[in-house]
Amino acid sequence: MTEFDSQPTLLGHTLLLRPLREDDFDALFATASDPLIWAQHPSPLRHQQAVFDAEIFRPGLKSGGALVVIDRALNKVIGSSRYYDIDPAQHELAIGYTFLDRSHWGGQTNGEVKRLMLDHALGWAQKVWFHIGANNIRSRKAIEKIGAKLSHMATRAGNGVAMESAYYLIERDASASIRL
Repeated sequence: MTEFDSQPTLLGHTLLLRPLREDDFDALFATASDPLIWAQHPSPLRHQQAVFDAEIFRPGLKSGGALVVIDRALNKVIGSSRYYDIDPAQHELAIGYTFLDRSHWGGQTNGEVKRLMLDHALGWAQKVWFHIGANNIRSRKAIEKIGAKLSHMATRAGNGVAMESAYYLIERDASASIRL
């Protein structure tokens, strides 16, 4: 595969991931409006409509890599994730901007989202990165749970704000150790 398809439709056992569309705003914001989703995030005001629109929704549409997560049994949008920082020369990319409705925390949903996205990504990429706010312990534990390894800490600009981030990595050669 010479080019990476950053907006595939991915079908899992319980989830459907498909490209983000303009008409997804209301359904996605219904999930994102929960302040507890963003409590450990470096930008904790994303539960506010204007902040969500400016920091997540509009950039997601513009990125060409954002996907909505749909619970197939409920036929309901329950979150979103995104491919970004796609580097064709190095065959690397990042997965992030992931958030899920709290009703889907602690179970298999995050693992299924990551499995679907990683399976697709590792058909092209040698390395997949995850950039997580240093103090976002919940997200850091979730990514460690699926087998990503902490590579390093660094300051990363996000929406024009510098923040300390933990850089996690999954490499294609080591992907057999992924626990999804």
